[in-house]
Amino acid sequence: MSKILILYYSRSGSVAEMSKVIAAGVESVNGCESVLRTVPPVSAVCEAVQPDIPAQGDIYATQSDLENCDGLILGSPTRFGTIAAPLKYYFDQCVPQWLNGALKDKPAAVFTSTSSQHGGQESTLLSMMLPLLHHGMLIIGIPYPGTPIGKTVSGGTPYGASHIANSNNSGNTSNGGGGALTAEEITSAKILGSRVANCARRLNSGCL
Repeated sequence: MSKILILYYSRSGSVAEMSKVIAAGVESVNGCESVLRTVPPVSAVCEAVQPDIPAQGDIYATQSDLENCDGLILGSPTRFGTIAAPLKYYFDQCVPQWLNGALKDKPAAVFTSTSSQHGGQESTLLSMMLPLLHHGMLIIGIPYPGTPIGKTVSGGTPYGASHIANSNNSGNTSNGGGGALTAEEITSAKILGSRVANCARRLNSGCL
């Protein structure tokens, strides 16, 4: 089985919801399984600690999760147009994996959620690619042909899957946004998951 690690940080729940849809896309590919992992928040209080296992949701990622995966899909909310600090902190600890090439030539993709249409989705996705490129990963996007990317009025970019959630995450889907994922956002997320899974499966079988 090709294992695709879906590693994300979610504050309001939108990115976590996207991770489940992407996981369904991964597991639609024969011979592939998804592994969902998250990271703890970063605290400005030095004495603050997090339990080893969160009270709810997916368990925290370790560096060995990176070493054992066949592909990686990274998810983060936007923080002023860039990757969230908890994920940045996680990758700052991955120098040993960088030195030994643990992620080299493995497929990777990114996804995000913003509170508004112009909340920095594409700059966030591009910023998330930077550590992956330094690790030597193969970046997978969402092509225009056969996908909703060219016509979506909600989330979805060629750089990765995305979602527009309003500021109170109320679930209002008027004007193409809101707390709930739209049909186009779901389709794009599943496509992204399946593309990474297909690439990993072919690499593992020597077909690429």
